[in-house]
Amino acid sequence: VVFAQPPTLFTKQAATMDRRVGSSGFQIPPAALQCFMGISMITCVALYDRVLVPVARRVSGAPLGITMLQRIGTGMVLAVAALVVAALVEMRRLSTAVDAGLVDLPDAVVPMSLWWIMPQYVLLGAADVFTMVGMQEFFYDQMPGALKSLGLALYLSVLGVGSFISSFLISAIDGATRRGGGTSWIADNLNRGHLDYFYVLIAALTALELLAFLYFSGSYVYKRKAVSVH
Repeated sequence: VVFAQPPTLFTKQAATMDRRVGSSGFQIPPAALQCFMGISMITCVALYDRVLVPVARRVSGAPLGITMLQRIGTGMVLAVAALVVAALVEMRRLSTAVDAGLVDLPDAVVPMSLWWIMPQYVLLGAADVFTMVGMQEFFYDQMPGALKSLGLALYLSVLGVGSFISSFLISAIDGATRRGGGTSWIADNLNRGHLDYFYVLIAALTALELLAFLYFSGSYVYKRKAVSVH
């Protein structure tokens, strides 16, 4: 669900901000901001492999530095942090829109630089490196030999299921907040909406999921590697 936000609501949020670069007048397209997730992922992969793993290996004595489940859990923590940052940025954007008198001007550019929105993309890129790569490794490594392909299919299925759940949440919240003539949290005019509330809701749900993950992963026993003896 978290990873369904950058191409949708993050992009919609960025479209209302000042995306000019320098004095040239060139504007970065809102959807292009997702490239910062890619840059963050490439950077974090290098840091993970060259810095974090060697340090963790020396501290824990484990060959991989941290376990696969620890890696997934770390990514979930980063995902919660990204959503909290996104909510704080949206609160500031709404406040700036009110101060500039742009609440009822949905097509107006809010005088707030696009660089404010960068941290949430960077954090989600780092979360992807830990969570998604950790899940791929876990589902492949821990499945029985004859079911490894099924394990990879299960790993990939979380993206599709997450998108469906995200769409359901958006539809349900939109209907609930419009009831009685209210303003939707995800209104077409974001200056009247409350994306910050939606981000906080997803952050809270992700935090609850993290608690459930910690509970179940604490009792997980890793599959032993087969050792051939000659």
